[in-house]
Amino acid sequence: MKHRIVVLGAGYAGAHTAGNLARRLSPADIEITVVNAEPDFVQRLRLHQLAAGQEIETRKLADVFAGTGIRLRVARVTAVDPERQVVAVADAEGGGELSYDTLFYALGSHVADGGVPGVTEHAFDVAGRPSALRLRRRLDSLGAGGRVLVVGDGLTGIETATEIAESRPGLSVVLVAQGELGARLSAGARGHLRRACDRLGVTVLEHTRVEAVEAARVLCADGSALASDATVLTAGFAVSPIAAAGGLEVTENGRIVVDRTMRSVSHPNVYAAGDSVYAVGDNGLPLPMSCASAGYTSMQAIGAIVGRLTGRKIPHTKLEYVGNHISLGRRDGILQMVDEEAQAKPKYLGGRKAARIKSGILKASLWATSHPTFGLPKRRRRLTAAPDASARTSPHTSAGKAVA
Repeated sequence: MKHRIVVLGAGYAGAHTAGNLARRLSPADIEITVVNAEPDFVQRLRLHQLAAGQEIETRKLADVFAGTGIRLRVARVTAVDPERQVVAVADAEGGGELSYDTLFYALGSHVADGGVPGVTEHAFDVAGRPSALRLRRRLDSLGAGGRVLVVGDGLTGIETATEIAESRPGLSVVLVAQGELGARLSAGARGHLRRACDRLGVTVLEHTRVEAVEAARVLCADGSALASDATVLTAGFAVSPIAAAGGLEVTENGRIVVDRTMRSVSHPNVYAAGDSVYAVGDNGLPLPMSCASAGYTSMQAIGAIVGRLTGRKIPHTKLEYVGNHISLGRRDGILQMVDEEAQAKPKYLGGRKAARIKSGILKASLWATSHPTFGLPKRRRRLTAAPDASARTSPHTSAGKAVA
């Protein structure tokens, strides 16, 4: 019987991992199933552009995995039972269970509401494609002078505020920062950021904490109220409670605790990567939720899974946090490197060159995801092609539901 690998999530970490496992392991010995709630690969790092009114490329996952031997199940993960080694899923046909021998968990994250009242009812976000499109429709409905409040001055907040301001100059954009704008950047980069906000007409409110969101305003801790036609929350991310509910050892915020090889410390046949994992970097600090971290943690998990299934030595991939690339609209950006303590280095790169580097990184990420097996020989791709959609049964599903 083949060793069954189930990959939960087909974002940057999941798609990369599934493709590499298909390339490096024999199809005679393994069966890989990818479960994803949407049929497309979504460039999450470009969702602020989508919300601002631009078009971004997507890839059909069925096309991405065609000919690789990877089975795709478009379904929502509802539960994980690591004791029984099954995953419960729900789809248009009702769902079922998938059994696994090795589980790779990469369900990513969603926007964190921070316990702020009114966020669910009245706020927008750019953490997923549906929510980004919802914000886009709202921005489309606003006339000239419409007021947009972006709450949170992390990377997502900065990119969202500047992108909307550049793409929709008729709107009034306000960036609400709980502390100093760009506090984690070097002094030079902070100056560059402020100049970019001034150039784009973004109003910055520093040392302002939002305590409630209403339909047409937000209430602040100092008792003031800020009028808003669209409030965009970008003040952090949270992970799904599925891992914790299934009994995996997690941190207080629900991220899966792993060893150096991205293997769950409580269930050794479960691996995790991306935003879902709590991984400690080589500098002794937890890796941040980021695309770069997804790459490092998935590479380490791939090496560990391949090593343990083939008896080879398990490599140690570098787990490092080297810096941030920040888009400031389409023609400006900041490249800020950090030291081993994750503190900003004095020098930074700003302007069009930084924007081009960021664009290049995103294009490379899309290409890598669109070619998940990285040159798997064509002959083997034909031989290992997954069953077509007419194959409606599988020994590893319940209730007659197909894996493919």
